[in-house]
Amino acid sequence: MPQLSLFSADARPAGVRDLAGLLCGPGRIVRFGAGDQARLSADLIDAGRARAVVAACAATGIPVTSVTTAAGTPSVRTAFRCDLVPLAAEWLAPGRAGEGVKAVPAGWQLDGAALRLWALSAGRPDERGGYLLLLDPDAPQTHLPLVAATTRLGIPPARVGDGTVLRISGTRRVQRLVELVGPVPRGVADTDWPRCWGRRAG
Repeated sequence: MPQLSLFSADARPAGVRDLAGLLCGPGRIVRFGAGDQARLSADLIDAGRARAVVAACAATGIPVTSVTTAAGTPSVRTAFRCDLVPLAAEWLAPGRAGEGVKAVPAGWQLDGAALRLWALSAGRPDERGGYLLLLDPDAPQTHLPLVAATTRLGIPPARVGDGTVLRISGTRRVQRLVELVGPVPRGVADTDWPRCWGRRAG
């Protein structure tokens, strides 16, 4: 068996900071009132992922509810919670009119646990054997820092399409991705999860 990476999804117990993986994709975190509470929400690439995302978030100690937005998009969201404030403080930068703007923390270290949630909420394979991770089209300021974060983790991506998708390709990079995100989550199709050609990811 391969040696467990220090950055893999199973290297440590799940925690609130793993939810940063939802913010790598089209996730949002907002603070409320005096800033002593925050709420996290994230649109999902596929409604069929909702149950698995809910279970993954529950493992971090933060329950989420599966909802459908007014536009018909599958999504998950938390209640306003005090224990999300540190995550909000890290991922929000000052913006106009005093509103926080989503920003990747300086020097942020992506790891397998956050990457697993990113892949679960906003990832899918492509037809050429690579794996796609959606970025937030409404937060272009996060794109280059996330390219840098994935590169530091050993899976340097290419930006494809309109620049709002990262593609991880090549046998060694995909193998590294498979090792980092861990086995296929319950309720997710094998074909939707990062995998090496000719075998299951988990």
